[in-house]
Amino acid sequence: MSQASVPELVEGNAPVTVTTPAKRKKSADKGWSPAAVGVSGIIWLLAVLFALPIIWFLLSSFKPGSELFRYPITLLPEQWTLSGYATAWSRFDFARYFLNTATVAVVTTLLTVIVSAATGYAFAKYKATWLKVFFVCILATTMLPTEVIMPSTFIVIRDLGLYDKLAGIIVPSIMTATGTFMFRQYFKTVPDELMEAARIDGANEFKIFWSIMLPLAKPIAITLAIFSFHWRWNDYIWPLLVLKDQKLYTLQVALRSIVGADNIDWSVLLSASVISLIPMVIVFLVFQRYIMNADMNAGLKD
Repeated sequence: MSQASVPELVEGNAPVTVTTPAKRKKSADKGWSPAAVGVSGIIWLLAVLFALPIIWFLLSSFKPGSELFRYPITLLPEQWTLSGYATAWSRFDFARYFLNTATVAVVTTLLTVIVSAATGYAFAKYKATWLKVFFVCILATTMLPTEVIMPSTFIVIRDLGLYDKLAGIIVPSIMTATGTFMFRQYFKTVPDELMEAARIDGANEFKIFWSIMLPLAKPIAITLAIFSFHWRWNDYIWPLLVLKDQKLYTLQVALRSIVGADNIDWSVLLSASVISLIPMVIVFLVFQRYIMNADMNAGLKD
């Protein structure tokens, strides 16, 4: 009979209750310790502090312009209106700007994930001194601010004939040191025996990478995809430098045109900003559950 199934023992005439591990765990789960309550309270306080500006931003987009700067300030709109959204969508060619931004974000994200995965795989699984030196050089680029390399990158894009084209935004953003580092560190944790078994079965190097290693790194790929999509969707400085034709503007550059030289239509600007955030929220909600799913030992026998 197991320990958890013995409710009590009798010693002489007096019953002696046995406290089993299951009972101790059950009693511990009944209440909260003061430390846990304090930590939970701090977390909830931080969550409210972070959420308050976002809630204010969202609710203000439903206010008419006359309520935005009225004193005393109110959190909830007294007169709910969608006029800012309607004006933002009708006054600006949002469909074109959305298409331009989505094209840049999706294409760049796909290429970034594939190139970073292949580069990280080479750095993790191939043994060569020059690869280690090359990896250090790639990591060293993270110490340079983006603004430092922008002039030289712009000259290269101009000489390649990519100025004032969406490709001029996509090409310089494909290779990232962050993505390469993430995949390299992940692939180093994958057992080499898995690759050796695949080679014994007749798989070539490309098939090993594409059919075995890349599916195993799906959590890293999705994490990098979320980051890359976020970077490209919210990118402002580089599209502003490369694009001249307004028909090629991305969403963030187009939003800047809402801000006038003398006055700003805040209700329209707030509504347009909320619209621009919707794809990012959707991408995160759809893919966040895949981030922590990993089974690196799949296919290996004990």
